[in-house]
Amino acid sequence: MKVVALVSGGKDSCYAMMKCIQYGHQIVAVANLLPADDLVDELDSYMYQTVGHQIIVSYAECMGVPLFRRRIQGSTRHDKLSYQRTPGDEVEDMFILLNEVKKQIPSITAVSSGAIASDYQRLRVESVCSRLGLVSLAYLWKQDQSLLLQEMITNEIMAITVKVAAMGLDPAKHLGKEIAFLEPYLHKLKDLYGINVCGEGGEYETLTLDCPLFQNARIMLDDFQVVLHSSDSIAPVGVLHPLKFHLESKQSNSLSGNNKTNDLCRENISSIFEVQGVNLEECKAPGEPGPEVNDLIEVSSHRLHLSKTEKDTTFSICCWLQDTSGPSTGLQGDLKLILRQIELQLEGCGLGWEHVLYIHLYISDMDQFTQANETYVRFITQDKCPFGVPSRSTIELPLIQAGLGRAYIEVLVANDQSKRVLHVQSISCWAPSCIGPYSQATLHKEMLHMAGQLGLDPPTMTLCDGGSTAELQSALQNSEAIAKCFNCSISTSAILFVVYCSTNIPLDERPKIHDNLDTFAKQLKLSHLDKGTKPEVLDPIFLYILVPDLPKRALVEIKPILYVPETVETPEETSCQLSSIVAPSSFGFQPADWPDSCIQKCVIPGKICAVVLSITSVVAMKICSDSMNADWSNNNHQNSLTESQMKRISRFCIFLLNKTIIENDFSWKDTMVSFLGKHLIFL
Repeated sequence: MKVVALVSGGKDSCYAMMKCIQYGHQIVAVANLLPADDLVDELDSYMYQTVGHQIIVSYAECMGVPLFRRRIQGSTRHDKLSYQRTPGDEVEDMFILLNEVKKQIPSITAVSSGAIASDYQRLRVESVCSRLGLVSLAYLWKQDQSLLLQEMITNEIMAITVKVAAMGLDPAKHLGKEIAFLEPYLHKLKDLYGINVCGEGGEYETLTLDCPLFQNARIMLDDFQVVLHSSDSIAPVGVLHPLKFHLESKQSNSLSGNNKTNDLCRENISSIFEVQGVNLEECKAPGEPGPEVNDLIEVSSHRLHLSKTEKDTTFSICCWLQDTSGPSTGLQGDLKLILRQIELQLEGCGLGWEHVLYIHLYISDMDQFTQANETYVRFITQDKCPFGVPSRSTIELPLIQAGLGRAYIEVLVANDQSKRVLHVQSISCWAPSCIGPYSQATLHKEMLHMAGQLGLDPPTMTLCDGGSTAELQSALQNSEAIAKCFNCSISTSAILFVVYCSTNIPLDERPKIHDNLDTFAKQLKLSHLDKGTKPEVLDPIFLYILVPDLPKRALVEIKPILYVPETVETPEETSCQLSSIVAPSSFGFQPADWPDSCIQKCVIPGKICAVVLSITSVVAMKICSDSMNADWSNNNHQNSLTESQMKRISRFCIFLLNKTIIENDFSWKDTMVSFLGKHLIFL
């Protein structure tokens, strides 16, 4: 991709550009935001580093790419974590700047930034990118800061401190010093006071004077002044104000003015563009639809089917079109009807898409995944979900063969706004991005619902090589990276692993899937023990589902559900007393031990009872032993199941689930979700 890089002059934005090049992208322009007054070194801003802005003008000449600059006119007016367009906010200056870059260089498709740990900054860059239809690249995101600092030094980034504001850092001693010189001392301060060695907590700021990106010249700082902002005895604050600098040529032919002292009154260079203007009209991302969907096709009510669980606080709604013999509207048409019907159901409960925690999207043909997404984003948008968009998984299933149309959707809904959503849209080395209105994970009332994870290489967003086992390993690593953001691990906190396996996996590879998952989990548990932690370990359920296809033609997709207890102790919910519950009917089944082998369960008393029931052909024979015919012994059981036998198997399932639920002090009214829906459970 062709990239415009947001630069503050600091080491992080420069190293982020180097990572972009490493992953095959091309830096075609740089963009910088600076104070309205040249004499001002620093603004009171949560977004922008401006110390040393007087020198950034030289980056165009050093790198040989155009520099776009805009003077910051706005201020912090929207200070909540997730940003919404706010006139007069300083973020709108970034929007205007990048919008102009996009106009001048239409081939640009991505924006690079040096965010490492600040959600505040990352979310604002992602918001602007989303509005402009650009991809956010944040290759330093969530990386270990000690390793990052060492990498920057090793990769010849020569940066000096231009601001210090932390215990142990003295403006008189440490301003103007190279990061390579300060590295050992910064690690010492980390051990003593817990500072961020890359300065992510505002402990210090840097200015890059030379790096491999500067192919034409390096910056030589000739004179500077230390300006003391605070003489606090514990953590004094000071900045470096540059007075004179010059450029030293790296080329055999000297650059114009390179070796002349710069008195900060340089003449304009043709490759430097000052971006003027006030807040522009909202730019709509290419192909982005309007907020309303009015072109819905009328459909007979008998074709639309709905199923809803009884629980009022957290419940699920399933919807599908059963009759496919009528006039075909295609996948997009079916999806519009289904999403609109769910929307109406939510509105009838006084709720909206912002109350949805998770969406299972099942489609009949993965070749139409792009079209399905186009329809999906017409209904579920970030504007409609200010508290965070729901997490999602998308799977191909043989829906038409089962009489369930071309699309089947199940949504998990909560009637409150206590959810916590992780939605990282930037491409990074951390975990796969979610570019669009679906998030990596949603935490609600101690339940972490993670989006389906493919075996993607995060920085390139391509499937890893090596077949199903390699994809599984990568998908588990991606899942673990997400879990860490919620201070938990898939090896200790997982309640359920749903593992979707493509039918494209060779038969001899399929048995290895569980062995590899089990090995990965054990290795993670050992790593926790090595770190001295002794976490409570749950005994998760493993559910393997063979499906026709997955997004990106992946072979494996992992969907974990985790239990993340609150850090503050809260009173446990009062559980039901067995004596007050009516004993389940036996449905005529005789007590025996073998039915327990059909059940996998993970129980957290008073909170969670997760149950998966599996009926194999052998179990079906036992259930229907009085009515089975000889075909069962010849493996012709699919042809021999009669309606009465299917009813008997269904009754057995209800009996066994009922027994399990009551034995663990729960009831059917506590049910939040029936995985895959009641009509798909026997597929």
